[in-house]
Amino acid sequence: MQQITRELVELLDLSPLGDDHFQGDSEDLGFPHVFGGQVLGQALMAASRTVENRLCHSLHAYFLRPGNHSMPIDYEVQRVRDGGTFSVRRVIARQEGKEILTGSMSFQVAEQGFEHQLDMPETTPPEELKSEQEWGRLLSEQAPRQLREMMTRERPIEIRPVNLVNPFKPEKHPPHHQNWFRAQGPLPDDPVLHRCLLTYASDFTFLGTSLAPHGRSFLSPGMQVASLDHAIWFHDDFRMDEWLLYDKDSPSAGGGRGFNRGNFFTRDGRLVASTTQEALIRERQR
Repeated sequence: MQQITRELVELLDLSPLGDDHFQGDSEDLGFPHVFGGQVLGQALMAASRTVENRLCHSLHAYFLRPGNHSMPIDYEVQRVRDGGTFSVRRVIARQEGKEILTGSMSFQVAEQGFEHQLDMPETTPPEELKSEQEWGRLLSEQAPRQLREMMTRERPIEIRPVNLVNPFKPEKHPPHHQNWFRAQGPLPDDPVLHRCLLTYASDFTFLGTSLAPHGRSFLSPGMQVASLDHAIWFHDDFRMDEWLLYDKDSPSAGGGRGFNRGNFFTRDGRLVASTTQEALIRERQR
């Protein structure tokens, strides 16, 4: 495992505070606030710590306030129900006593049942693509000085865009994006960790899908963008240290909000997770 990946795994390894309370550190990725995927991944880890022999199959969360990346985050887990097959947990994330995220997670005992899935869409294999970090080096001269480090820094999750969008010169195109995702270096054989890492990564490059047909990016002047909510359904086991295709589309936008959907596929075409997110995509009036 590379050092930068180990640091991310440690970021998700929360400290117990007793009575189903946990605390996690925050990381500064160069964004104004805490990266939403970090809070989601830590919230899932907190809930998972209170469940035995059951894996998360669905997660639904709302972002309530922007988080401060210079402060730790406290997580309170509420044990809603433990049934014969399913367990439900409610998680509240707080900083300075104020809620920044609330969510519910459902866990299930492994069982067999009917199976079907959508076919994996056609795409370019990751070996033929540049990483976001490589593209960042090529585009860094167009970026303000304070953004150059963010664009070129080492990342624990390698992202390779299939259809690159220049955030400084966005053009209108259909609301459909694809990226390949993979953690840098091998990971432990812990399905909970892999689910938390996918949850963390699923917030990258998601919001921008609904901006694509409008010729805007999160760096466009006058744009106010933020994740409002986030949901994930886990369909099958997977490994985050192997390539996963994140196929995303945005069927609708209106009222200052953009709706996004995504599917994660393995290299051999298995659909292992699905996501949805509504985002604030407001253009400030001049």
